[in-house]
Amino acid sequence: MVHYKLSYFDARGLAEPIRLLLHYVDDEFEDIRYTRESWPEVKENLESTVFPVLEVEGQKVERGYHILRYLAHKHSLAGKDTWEEAQVDSIADYNREVYLELAPYIYIKAGYKQGIVEEAKNDVFLPGIKRHLPTYVKILKESGSSFLVKSGVTWVDFVLAEFLFTMKNMEPEVMKEYPELEAYMKRVYSLPRIKEYVEKRPTREV
Repeated sequence: MVHYKLSYFDARGLAEPIRLLLHYVDDEFEDIRYTRESWPEVKENLESTVFPVLEVEGQKVERGYHILRYLAHKHSLAGKDTWEEAQVDSIADYNREVYLELAPYIYIKAGYKQGIVEEAKNDVFLPGIKRHLPTYVKILKESGSSFLVKSGVTWVDFVLAEFLFTMKNMEPEVMKEYPELEAYMKRVYSLPRIKEYVEKRPTREV
């Protein structure tokens, strides 16, 4: 059996879609989490501080999307053909752009960055949500399935479900305006083995 080690901070962040995928395919893995308190000391002994990192039989894959694509191809979760793979990659890249646009607010709200929460909410977060969440609704409707592409579950579903969960954590009321996305997020979290993990996982805002 392949032995996986996933290293990241003690947060959901970029590693959580990977954790969801590994639970979904029922692959055992060592979930290594570094706390804020331990990080300065741990950092001194690491070869690289690029996270997340997946170690597979002594070899390492760095960065969230690279890891997700690697695992998705191993477990037939990258799309049924090259067209769907392109769709999946496009949605993932779009989601990364949206997250980066909203990041100033997310980091302030989560306490990682100084700033005025209400100001960032009104100037960055709410306009961005109104601009981008309808796009996800459109993608879901056009897929003709309950997930982001026609053939069913792919790795980008874990990315979007986690993104939506973070948005709901930030401002619970925003998801009420998009019931399709709320239902979609719950659908992903109800997948086999993911449901059990989500119910027991540590509570983290991001």
